[in-house]
Amino acid sequence: MTRTGRRAVTAMYAGLALTVLTTIVPYATHLLADLVRAGYPTYTAAQVDTAVSVYLALSSAVGGLGVLAWLTTTWAVRAGKRWARPATTVLLVLGVAIGLTGLLVKDTSGDTGLPSALGWTGLAPCLAALLAVALLWRRPETHYR
Repeated sequence: MTRTGRRAVTAMYAGLALTVLTTIVPYATHLLADLVRAGYPTYTAAQVDTAVSVYLALSSAVGGLGVLAWLTTTWAVRAGKRWARPATTVLLVLGVAIGLTGLLVKDTSGDTGLPSALGWTGLAPCLAALLAVALLWRRPETHYR
């Protein structure tokens, strides 16, 4: 594997770590419950808990798929598979679309569906993916004498 390939794999491992962190963060904060309470002041505690549980389930599913995508594409790059670059690029586009959806989509209360801190956190793995894709699509290194 070339030096550029090793750097891409390093960026991919960073993206994997960021995906795991992004998946865990909502469990460690009360940001979701606070947003639901503010947007729907008539909700009971049980309704707030249900709304938060639904989001956490969706977030965990997306995070799990993200982890699977990182592991698969990292393996493909390390193994030198021809489909690794296009697959990684497609997954970057999907990741950005999912991240922007979490950041920008508004719910029925008129507020964004996610607190902005969680929305921006959801885009963090995309930065590592962007770096990995850029490295994977670079021209092969040439050696001058």
